[in-house]
Amino acid sequence: MDIQHLVDRLEDLIDEGRHIPFSRFTTIDEERALEIIDQMRISIPEEIEKAARVLGQRDRIVAQANEEAARIVQQARDRTEQMLDREATVQAAQNRAANLVEQAHQEAESIMVDADNYVLGVLSNLEHQLGKAMNIVRNGINQVSDQPAPPAVQAPAPAQAQFAPAPRPFAEVVSRHEDKK
Repeated sequence: MDIQHLVDRLEDLIDEGRHIPFSRFTTIDEERALEIIDQMRISIPEEIEKAARVLGQRDRIVAQANEEAARIVQQARDRTEQMLDREATVQAAQNRAANLVEQAHQEAESIMVDADNYVLGVLSNLEHQLGKAMNIVRNGINQVSDQPAPPAVQAPAPAQAQFAPAPRPFAEVVSRHEDKK
């Protein structure tokens, strides 16, 4: 499952929670929240496996490019040997073979650069997604840890404490964080 989808589900769960009047607290379904967090823990290794598959594809492409380069080099050598029988064309055959070898190396290098760029893009995207998810989780943890524990059932506090400003919803904290980027 996509990590971004799971983060959206967690945010929706918080948005759906009940806000306790005159307090900064929101109640959420703990079981659903823990289920989503477990799915997030499972999803992150899946993203890493995707990156590993991309690296495997890159290695196969590089191996194919090397095989192709070796085949072209062998073809060039074969042609060179055939042309050595003709003295007048020996120099032209050597030049042609060198050009083919250089072209094969350039093609192989180009394929390797393209594969590396693709892998870098996928891994950068994954890093960005994981960073966003971590920031959202940290903000949620900070939001929850900054709030005092709910008091035990007691007599009502003085009138001033009852009218403290309501806390910002988690979604607002997340959106303000996104705006800073």
